[in-house]
Amino acid sequence: MPRLLQALAGAPQGGAEMHFLRLCLALKRAGVEQRVVIRPHPESLAILRAGGIEPVTAPFGGFFDRRTGRILKREIAAFRPELALTYMSRASAAMPKGDFLHLARLGGYYDLKYYRRCDHLVCITPDIKAYCAREGFPEDRIHVIPNFVEDRRADPQDRGALDTPADAPLLFALGRLHENKAFDILLQSVARLPGAYLWLAGDGPLRQALERQAEDLGIAERVRFLGWQQDPAPYFAAADVYIVPSRHEPLGSVVLEGWMYRVPMVAAASQGPSWLIGDQEDGLLVPVDDAEAMTAAVARLIAEPQTAERLVQAGRRRFEEGFTEEVAVARYLDLFARLLNGSAAPARSAG
Repeated sequence: MPRLLQALAGAPQGGAEMHFLRLCLALKRAGVEQRVVIRPHPESLAILRAGGIEPVTAPFGGFFDRRTGRILKREIAAFRPELALTYMSRASAAMPKGDFLHLARLGGYYDLKYYRRCDHLVCITPDIKAYCAREGFPEDRIHVIPNFVEDRRADPQDRGALDTPADAPLLFALGRLHENKAFDILLQSVARLPGAYLWLAGDGPLRQALERQAEDLGIAERVRFLGWQQDPAPYFAAADVYIVPSRHEPLGSVVLEGWMYRVPMVAAASQGPSWLIGDQEDGLLVPVDDAEAMTAAVARLIAEPQTAERLVQAGRRRFEEGFTEEVAVARYLDLFARLLNGSAAPARSAG
């Protein structure tokens, strides 16, 4: 097994941060020896420690931060990694050069000026790979490994505890409350669905604006803002329809969660969902920013339980075939092995 240094300069919460934690723990279970460097966010530290990983902390600050570089150099000297895998721009730019291969994971269409010193890129979709190649990174050193989600179930969240009628159609969505996630469109759709309730898990800069929008639309009594939920499983288990309204969603681990939790799904046809979902096959796709189309798709799933069940079964098959922890870990281990034995493209400067 390779010696792997992983580094993330992330926020306390978020999709990239959740995937980082999942992959660290999954590789630990697979027997990979790791050194993990993150910002000192208490919840992330607790999750890693509970999984048997003792993380190293670094500030990953701005231009005047010299401490992070010293910490990384110290850990490289002590751990002597064969591979380093960094997440997002700041950690990728901060990683010193050394006697190891530097891989960076790209979960979006980032500015590649922060990644020019990387030996290889790991993109989560073919479209992100194509973007990186267009931006000048050598295509033979760009690899595609999609995200995964843990396969788990939970008892449904009690509707009564959230003042939601037992017989009301229940919609669920989650994500950062940010313009990219298009929860404003989702609220417009809920306003067109009399009697339907929405549970919205997440936090972010638009929370107050979205709460005001719900008030203005006259649906505040049917919308529950749940805040950030480390474990969304009970909410998935309680939902009748799961909605991914994002304007921009490079992959959409949120799509994988819908398949894994077996909830019929409606998604806006942004980058990731349109790559993952076969419309009418394992989910329903609607145009981005189209509240009317979203309303019609949700109403269809509520009115046609047989259609909803067919989509659920097909989505579950897609998840099991390509997006489980076992599949993702096998892909990473195969890539690591090929890079270390030289059967993949050799590392060289990206310019």
